[in-house]
Amino acid sequence: MSDFVLQAESRSDQGKGASRRLRRTGRVPAVMYGAGKDPAMLSLDHDELVNQLKNEAFFSSILTVKVGNNEDQVILKDLQRHPGKPYILHMDLLRVSANEAIRVQVPLHFMNEEKCPGVKEGGVITHNLTEVEVSCLPKNLPEYIELDLAELDIDQTVHMSELKLPEGVELVELMHGEEHDQPVVAIHMPRAAKEDTEEEEGGEEAEAAGGESEES
Repeated sequence: MSDFVLQAESRSDQGKGASRRLRRTGRVPAVMYGAGKDPAMLSLDHDELVNQLKNEAFFSSILTVKVGNNEDQVILKDLQRHPGKPYILHMDLLRVSANEAIRVQVPLHFMNEEKCPGVKEGGVITHNLTEVEVSCLPKNLPEYIELDLAELDIDQTVHMSELKLPEGVELVELMHGEEHDQPVVAIHMPRAAKEDTEEEEGGEEAEAAGGESEES
């Protein structure tokens, strides 16, 4: 698991005006809560935060928040971005406890897509999901989940129940029953290619039928 450290400062001013003033100084307002402790109002360096956010693992890792000599283990619960500018507006951080399960969205990494039989035959891969919500103890939180497509053929589909999960990790969706077993990825022939194939097969059948009629 990646080791991300957020150097934070406490803040006392609250409200929209205080947040705007804080952002003008290059800081991002944040709140840290959970684990039976009082919420803590924090601020973080904007540029440092943006640099960390470039790493996909940041979103599915246990983060360390340092405020002076104090440290907390957290996960990113919410991130607000400016709708039209590359600015981070606010962060919500949830404290985690070593003995309590957490729920986190974890990305899927698709392996060997270009090597699978379905693609070699001209099929197109459809990604129905690119991440899944997992439940696990903080120590078991995976950075990502791999799905090997090396054997996937035309008109085959991989469902959530077929994902290989690390020990101690469960899929939240499957906790609700088998009917929630969603498709993750599938391979099908492009529509145009499929229609051409059907037309060719139809023509061959017609020719064969015509030949049989002439003979009779």
